[in-house]
Amino acid sequence: MIRKLSRKHSLMMVVEGMLLQTTKGKHCFKITKIISKIEMIHKFDFLVIGSGIAGMSYALKVADKGRVALLAKTTLEEANTFYAQGGIASVTLPWDDFEKHVQDTLIAGDEICDKQVVEKVVREAPRQIRELIRWGVNFDKNKEGAFDLHKEGGHSEFRILHHKDNTGQEIQESLINAVKHHPNITVFHHHFAIEILTQHHLGIKVTKDTPNIECYGAYALDEKTNEIHTFLSKVTMICTGGIGNIYQTTTNPVVATGDGIAMVYRAKGLVKDMEFVQFHPTALYNPIERPSFLITEALRGYGAVLKTRGGKEFMQKYDARGSLAPRDIVARAIDSEMKSSGSDFVYLDVMHKNAEETRKQYPTIYEKCLNEGIDITKDFIPVAPAAHYLCGGIAVDTDARTTINRLYATGECSRTGLHGANRLASNSLIEAIVYADAAACHSIAHLHEYAFNSHIPAWNDKGTSLTEEMVLITQSAKEVGSIMSNYVGIVRSNLRLERAFERLEIIYRETENLFIRSTVSKDICELRNIVNVGYLVIKQAMERKESRGLHYTIDYPFKNAD
Repeated sequence: MIRKLSRKHSLMMVVEGMLLQTTKGKHCFKITKIISKIEMIHKFDFLVIGSGIAGMSYALKVADKGRVALLAKTTLEEANTFYAQGGIASVTLPWDDFEKHVQDTLIAGDEICDKQVVEKVVREAPRQIRELIRWGVNFDKNKEGAFDLHKEGGHSEFRILHHKDNTGQEIQESLINAVKHHPNITVFHHHFAIEILTQHHLGIKVTKDTPNIECYGAYALDEKTNEIHTFLSKVTMICTGGIGNIYQTTTNPVVATGDGIAMVYRAKGLVKDMEFVQFHPTALYNPIERPSFLITEALRGYGAVLKTRGGKEFMQKYDARGSLAPRDIVARAIDSEMKSSGSDFVYLDVMHKNAEETRKQYPTIYEKCLNEGIDITKDFIPVAPAAHYLCGGIAVDTDARTTINRLYATGECSRTGLHGANRLASNSLIEAIVYADAAACHSIAHLHEYAFNSHIPAWNDKGTSLTEEMVLITQSAKEVGSIMSNYVGIVRSNLRLERAFERLEIIYRETENLFIRSTVSKDICELRNIVNVGYLVIKQAMERKESRGLHYTIDYPFKNAD
């Protein structure tokens, strides 16, 4: 950061000297424009789009080998990682082993996980945990000095490392501190990536069948100046997180609009398994709050029990594991109970546990609920499912490479094959850092093969104007959320999916027309992205003629035989 700013300041001093030797007016204006053009083109060895655990850990792993630009859509704190409460899964106890963790993951994934990938993540997890600790992450320990491990739904052993009930915040803040102190990492706050750069931007027609599509960087909107900058890179990493905001109710922060997935899809990269959208079973019921506040699954591992509005346990009707069944089963069970009773929520009961211990273990949840008038040591907690995590995304190999050369992806926006049809609780954070490590090793080894493509033109907004009415964008975004929540939620059908497809197609045409005519803004780009991603979820849901994991359809209620 310091070196980059020093060069920029030196350039400004040279130009200012030239200005002193010129007359006012025309010549001065031209030189001022030159400064603007120079500032709007950036060259970095590595371009990282996204600032969660995936993006920042990758940046830290490659920064010793080259200059890194890290684009944050808002600030470094605003990422899905920050809001992760439960923890991060890794075999730790002597009586636990890798095979148990592998089997738990395969079972939760409903038999379509890539076993090679599962083995890779599970076996590399302890090493990556040690690296997180080296970066300053402080996981809770018990009185004996050993890790205080939690157990969550689908896990056969206690293996969830955590920091109270705000593990994501602890990880995020530790990584932010490490990133800020690395001289080779330059953070660009409030920079929204619009498109990745490929041969298409050189005037070459690119289709999904084009061999050797390459990524040269990205266009990004600086929201503070409303200028679009060109970031040229040798290697680009997409770590843009999830898609929760295509739904009306989600635990995801407002930045989770599927931007990376949409950009790669438009660039003709492969996107897979988008039908597998995980709804967290227990978000705090509060219809006026967005995003929904997450009640971590670890609370059920601690002993909390799901109950009906009448105070009766119900999970044993659906699964022998009760309230600790995998998330897809619990979410469908809650959905069924809500529909049969006509209620908007069910209850989570933790009142039978020691009150002091509950407040100590789950301070964030306790304080949040208390602010809503609920004392979780004395009252039931009203909960309902909310869109939470995407198991599909940008298809990558075991080195985190996408189908586009020089482009990598990791974190929630990627589809590694680890989760299959349903993510096992707390496997996502460890997947992100394991694949960030794989991507770092591969991209560093091949960095010398790549060069900057300086033929990429500047963004062309000729003929566009400011959007006449912001209401056009906000209303369309609300319509997408309504369509996805009503027709592409926990339970689906052919009729619902067809209706969703038809309605979204109209919004797609309206949005593309608006995008072509409008000056670029984050709002129009986000709308475009949620429409693209919604289309992919619907299309791939329509293609799967079975019920498996997170995708349940009343028209095909059983799994296809393998």
